Amino acid sequence: MVDLVPIGMVQQQAVEQLLDAAFGVDRHGRTAYRMREGVAVIPELSFAALDQGQLVGTIQCWPVALEEPNGALHPLTLVGPVAVDPAVQRGGIGKAMVTHCLNASDALGYDALMMIGDPEYYGRFFGFDAEATADWTIPGPVERRRLLARIARQGGLPRAGRIIPHLAFASLGLAA
Repeated sequence: MVDLVPIGMVQQQAVEQLLDAAFGVDRHGRTAYRMREGVAVIPELSFAALDQGQLVGTIQCWPVALEEPNGALHPLTLVGPVAVDPAVQRGGIGKAMVTHCLNASDALGYDALMMIGDPEYYGRFFGFDAEATADWTIPGPVERRRLLARIARQGGLPRAGRIIPHLAFASLGLAA
């Protein structure tokens, strides 16, 4: 049985080791890391999966924003990385973590989420798609079909803009 706990309950070094095992030690150069550069994880949406006290998975969320060409900012939440220890992958841990995270985001009013991920998986199980993101720019390369969003915000989001780290939304108490 896997327990999901706030990520702050586990040592940061253990999280980093798990991320290295899941994604490689060169993971810091990836586009998703650039999108969240300089911002802290959103604690109420970031979780660790523990199996008999052992860290087997993590999901983290980050404050970002869609910046329109006119400078207007629209807060979003960047979901990921979703990491599972390679020794226990395909056992439902990742799915349980994403479900838990999305339930928390819905309950707390975080109504615009984005991620880089497999559209067949995240679309089928969690309602993410690439429709809204077609004209968004991000700070690095991405396979366009993998830039996904799940937007429940009244009125949606602008079609065009760029994704930037967003320090203010966490400090202002704005849900994304």
